[in-house]
Amino acid sequence: MTIYFLCFILFCIGLYGILRKRNLVKIIIGFSILGYAMNLFMVLLGYRFQGRAPIDSNAQDILNMVDPIPQGLVLTSIVIGLGITALLISVAIRIYEKYGTFDITKIKRLKG
Repeated sequence: MTIYFLCFILFCIGLYGILRKRNLVKIIIGFSILGYAMNLFMVLLGYRFQGRAPIDSNAQDILNMVDPIPQGLVLTSIVIGLGITALLISVAIRIYEKYGTFDITKIKRLKG
């Protein structure tokens, strides 16, 4: 239970970085921390204490088996998170080239 609480604390740190910081680089780091917290939570959902691999030649009577689906979802999430992070960094670089600052309160001429 303590590990889930620490995962929630990591999630809150990422959420704080996204909502309260005004620097684009810090917001991107907050998104990354938030993604790490979600990945950790997914891995913890599939974990079993002294669990065995689901691939076994005598798969008839495996009672304490680790769930492989969250592990596959986390691998997919890591790849998607890498793409999102690269996109956010490229957008932040373009904003810095155009406005000369990473502070979102000073950027007033943005139009959607």
